[in-house]
Amino acid sequence: MNSQVDLWIEQHSEDMIKDLQKLVSFKSVSHAELAQPGAPFGPECKKALTHILGICHDFGFADTDMDGYIGYADYGTGDETLGVLMHLDVVPEGEGWSSDPFAANIIDGTMIGRGVLDDKGPAITAVYALAAIKAAGLPFKRKVRLLFGCDEEVGMGCLKHYIANEKLPDMAFSPDAEYPLVNAEKNIFHARYAQEYDSGITMKAGTVINAVPGKAVATVPCCPKCVEKAINGEEGFTVEAIDGGSRITATGMAAHASMPENGKNAIQMLLGLMTKLDLPEEDGLAVEGLYKTFKMEVHGETVGLDSSDESGRLTLNLGLMDWNEKGYALSIDIRAPMCTGHEKLLQKLDAAFDKLGAHREYESFSLGYCVPEDSELVSKLLAAYRERTGDHNPPKRIGGGTYARHLKNAVAFGPERDDRENRIHMVDEAVPVKDLIENAKLVADGIMALCCK
Repeated sequence: MNSQVDLWIEQHSEDMIKDLQKLVSFKSVSHAELAQPGAPFGPECKKALTHILGICHDFGFADTDMDGYIGYADYGTGDETLGVLMHLDVVPEGEGWSSDPFAANIIDGTMIGRGVLDDKGPAITAVYALAAIKAAGLPFKRKVRLLFGCDEEVGMGCLKHYIANEKLPDMAFSPDAEYPLVNAEKNIFHARYAQEYDSGITMKAGTVINAVPGKAVATVPCCPKCVEKAINGEEGFTVEAIDGGSRITATGMAAHASMPENGKNAIQMLLGLMTKLDLPEEDGLAVEGLYKTFKMEVHGETVGLDSSDESGRLTLNLGLMDWNEKGYALSIDIRAPMCTGHEKLLQKLDAAFDKLGAHREYESFSLGYCVPEDSELVSKLLAAYRERTGDHNPPKRIGGGTYARHLKNAVAFGPERDDRENRIHMVDEAVPVKDLIENAKLVADGIMALCCK
């Protein structure tokens, strides 16, 4: 800790809040199909990047825009570099917000908006943390590079571009997970399975694969009274008459795919209801097969994937469903412990879908990591956190995927707290303003511990 640094952050907290509100106002959902020259993930991501690099420039950092994929800002001296990795893209806002998700309104001391925790809030606090250290005139032994990606939530195209064109930092942390620190992340597996046939139903659900869908809508060739009978008063469903049948809406609860137990998957809800309807034969078999395979489970129990080790328990999320007259395509997100690797995931899922008459269209796998507790990176960040907070809890191992897994010597450091309701990837994502100020101080503590003499 440094009293000058703390005081500077407090004195500039209003500016920090205003800069964050402006950053949140950009609807920076990564869309490759909206690519423009210099904006490979769409104009809103580019605007967000330009905004934060402008702030860095005004603070006297050396800023660089790498063709709109990712940007960075440098300060300090030394032969080695500490990278601090943030992202400016966000998941879609979804429905049901209590206030405009891109207004970053402050209500009772809490800022509400998409990205205030994941990851625009941490990006702004990191900028102000480094600016405070600069203002205090502290000497450096390592250079600091703040990196701002624009495609973390979708395909990591931002970091891939950086890795292909720049030298990796010698060590790094990403303020994109939890305190006190995350030194291990599970394997991440994504896949899409499809069954093609002439279907008489439709279903649409999900916005991104790495979120629990909070809403699913289906059309079925059944009368509304038949559907109401099947619902039998169960909460979360509405039905309306349409030509030739009914439209059913299932409303669950969105959550991050790494913690599906915190949500309620609307796809699984709707599949369960549809097993009670008198559907055309092939549709009925498809619906029943899918529901029997996944039920309302979140650990892949029926598929035979439920497993645990010191990195945690496997989670399985049905993230996207697109069902039309040609059949269905279902996308799955799995966060697997280190003991459950790529080969086993493919074996079990391929076998389960083969029984349903479906085939795999796509899959990807990202290997997890573990950085030892006695490493300089982990030990110094933990010491800095403990000195400020008095919290001596051990480092965490999570199912979430951050930039850290793509570098050789990297961890995640904040911003989520165990004693807060963390609504990342959910409606009403929020952060108390006092936590933003505290986060800026903690990031500054971490930078000083690793980079200052």
